[in-house]
Amino acid sequence: MKPTGTDSRILSVAAEVAKSPEQNVPVILLKLNEIINTPLGSSELKKIKQDIYCYDLIQYCLLVLGQDYSRIQGGWTTISQLTQIVSHCCVGLEPGEDAEEFYKELLPSAAEIFLVLVRRLQACFINATKGEEKDELLHFFQIVTDSLLWLLGGHVQLIQNVLQSDHFLHLLQTDSVQIGSTVMTLLQNILQMHSDDLFRIEGKTLHSVLDEVISKLLSTPSPLIRSTATKLLLLLAQSHQEIFISLRLSACYKGLRNLLSKPGIGTEFSQELEQLIGLLSPKIYEEAREQKLHQAACLIQAYWKGFQTRKRFKKLPSAVIALQRSFRSKRRKTLLKLNRQKEEKDLRLQLQIERQRAMRLSRELRLSVLEIVHPGQVEKYNQEMEEKSALIIQKHWRGYRERKKFHQQRPSLTEYKAAVILQRASSQMSDVASRELHAQAQERLQHYFMSRALEERAQQHREALMAQISTSIEQLIKAPTLKDAKGKEPELFLSRSRPVAAKAKQAHLITLKHAQEPWWKKLGEEPHDEIDVPKDELTIELGTLFIGGTKPP
Repeated sequence: MKPTGTDSRILSVAAEVAKSPEQNVPVILLKLNEIINTPLGSSELKKIKQDIYCYDLIQYCLLVLGQDYSRIQGGWTTISQLTQIVSHCCVGLEPGEDAEEFYKELLPSAAEIFLVLVRRLQACFINATKGEEKDELLHFFQIVTDSLLWLLGGHVQLIQNVLQSDHFLHLLQTDSVQIGSTVMTLLQNILQMHSDDLFRIEGKTLHSVLDEVISKLLSTPSPLIRSTATKLLLLLAQSHQEIFISLRLSACYKGLRNLLSKPGIGTEFSQELEQLIGLLSPKIYEEAREQKLHQAACLIQAYWKGFQTRKRFKKLPSAVIALQRSFRSKRRKTLLKLNRQKEEKDLRLQLQIERQRAMRLSRELRLSVLEIVHPGQVEKYNQEMEEKSALIIQKHWRGYRERKKFHQQRPSLTEYKAAVILQRASSQMSDVASRELHAQAQERLQHYFMSRALEERAQQHREALMAQISTSIEQLIKAPTLKDAKGKEPELFLSRSRPVAAKAKQAHLITLKHAQEPWWKKLGEEPHDEIDVPKDELTIELGTLFIGGTKPP
């Protein structure tokens, strides 16, 4: 898509290129030099470069530069100016939608064409015989190398392509002092711009470059080339430990320090040479080696820490999931416990309500039955209900007691079963052993029954004593004081049997009185309610009672 608002001069050049014959195109493209060198603002100049690229004028320049220089009108003058135009147009250009084509195809092609042109200029310079011709070719050589350096300065990604190119290595291998100095200066400027690209090239190419630089330093008589080579080696050794260690340890450069230390090698540039010799000394090497080991240790630690951090980050989701699972499990258990407690509480409340409802229904049923039953049959009905209630209570009590005994006797029963199993598993006993065992069992049973009878008697005696003591205490509590005692009341406490007899008669009279009362008086009574009996009804003939062990007053 062609841009809008294009400069009319660019449109004119593009139209002339399209209409003119092939031999006139290089001269027409030179008009771009005047357009891009016009003093303009940065935004306007950027727009001009975009328009030149969009109208394929840069591609036309590269096509012209790829042709034979002898067929181009103006020769090396036109070619050198076109290289300047291409380098200035490519630096600072923003291709927009065609960025991939620009960076991956056009720029590498331009760098390669510049190297080919430099190689051709080198060959022409070597073959030239006249001094003026050599000076002119060297001037063009300098212009093309400057254009290449300008292009590499704007697009440093091309440095690796240039350093790996065979054309560049051939340029380093020249024997010409002027060409060699220019190429060495170019390499120095490239490394000063972006020296890391030197280590991205293949090891063989890197060693070839170092070999040529060292060869120029040791074998070239030109002080200019040796000075440039020394500065270049010093720059490489100071900037990169790999090259420094290679110069110090590699078998290819063994004895380099001794060669550099010979007198007469570098009198004009003794300061840079002394620095290089000092770097190659064992002491400096050890320091550099320790520094390299320190950097290697730091790098290993960085990789290890990065690995551990990434490992922890990978485990972090599982740890979070485990925490969430644990929290949810704990919360679920807590909710289950609360729900269970709530259910138990509701169940207890429900049972209590049901008991109250059953008791209320029972009383209502009892009242309704009493209303239906004839007054003469009420006593009989009450007696039957009491007997049924007593039977139910006894049944539940006996069941509870037997279950309790069973739980208490379960260990013994388990031991008995185990003994039976062991006896079955053991060999059959002899008759004599069986009789002895039977006799022992009979003896133990007899001892058990005798001790049981004695214990039952002692228990009955204890219960009788407890009842007697309880009755005596109760009578003493209810007895009047000595001041208020009248008649034969004090004599009632002379014997242990008299209080018991008095209590028995009192209970008998209470029962008779309660039985003689009509049924409608017993409706509001609860069991075990006490009934007052007059004292004159409790008068008894103590002489007719059996007195067992009367104590003297």
